[in-house]
Formats: sequence, structure tokens, C-alpha cells
Amino acid sequence: MHYPHILFDLDGTLTDPREGITRSVQFALAKLGIDEPDLRRLEHFIGPPLLQCFMASYGFDEARAWQAVGFYRERFSVSGLYENRVFEGVNELLELLNGQGRSLYIATSKPSLFAREIARHFGFARHFKLIYGSELDGTRTDKVELLAHLLAEERLEPTSALMIGDRKHDLIGARRNGLDCAAVGYGFGSHAELAAEAPTYHFATLDELHRAFA
Repeated sequence: MHYPHILFDLDGTLTDPREGITRSVQFALAKLGIDEPDLRRLEHFIGPPLLQCFMASYGFDEARAWQAVGFYRERFSVSGLYENRVFEGVNELLELLNGQGRSLYIATSKPSLFAREIARHFGFARHFKLIYGSELDGTRTDKVELLAHLLAEERLEPTSALMIGDRKHDLIGARRNGLDCAAVGYGFGSHAELAAEAPTYHFATLDELHRAFA
């Protein structure tokens, strides 16, 4: 693939954050008097902006959703962000892309403060030119806005870059900004969710993604 600039989503694309995110959501809900013992029922929180997810899932108004986000961050910032693992094969893929002279970026709805710490702690920050995330006040949690900001800051032509992600938000953000996009099937978006957005490429496994660049 010919793209000199590669943009990666973080959660579900580079790492599996299932435990840290779901346990932190569970903690936030408990603080608000909601008991959710089944962490699998909270996996839909992985990927979308948290504020909107709390509002959509539990009918919270914006003020209560922000309260939930605050409780979530209370746990996530201390322990949740480390309850994570890098997908097997990610480091090899990043080394391959770096060796080909491509510029790599992370584009995540997660606050950049947390994204940078995850990349540092798990040892893959060195592969990326910059890590772009949202602000703690909710600015740029929307992938359309985030990718527009990244392209403007880096002065990238949309046709020169490829967005890689595991949820529809990544694909919608890419398309709205004129970017080609690759959906990956090993993350948290279902095949139906991803196929509905008609991505430029669709790779079922990380090995397939790797081979596409080899």
C-alpha cells in the first residue's frame, strides 16, 4: 500500500483495553448506584466517546454523564490504563512501517494524556511521530473533528494518509475527511458494523494487515 502517512486508532487496534475500560465503567456506575456485574455488557464502551456512551446507554443527561466520566477517570487514571495489552504482532507491524519510511500517528478519542501514557508504558510510543487524542473537557472526542485537526496540524494531504481502526467512528471520521480507511476485524467492532461503512480495506486479522504492507 502506497500511503506515506498511517493513522492508527488506539483501543481495539493497537491494544486490547477490555479489562481496564470495562472495570472503570463498572466502578463509575457503582458510584452512581448502578450495579453491573457482567463486564461483557460494558464492552460497547470501548471505542466511542465516553460521555455520549453513558448518555446513550443509561439515559443520563449531560451533567450526570460528566459525573460518570469523572468517576471513570478516578479509577482509569490510576489502574485502568495499565489493565491493557498490546495485540500480538503490533510491534512487528510498526517496525515494518517505520522501516519503510512511513510517518505514523495515533488518532484516538481517548484523552491524549492517557494515550501518551499507555504508549509510553507499553513501549510503542517510539514508533509514532505524534499521538493525537481528545482533551479532558471533551474537545475532539469526535473522530471527524479529531482527524480534521490532525490533518491541519501536520499539513497532510488526505490522499496521502490511511486511517486504520476497529469501530465505525474511525471509518466515518476518515471518510468525512477524505481519507482512505482500513477496518480491522480483530478489535471490538462487529463485521456488520464495519461493513456498513464501506471501508477502503477490511482486514480480518492483524496478520492480514501486516501482509498488506509487506
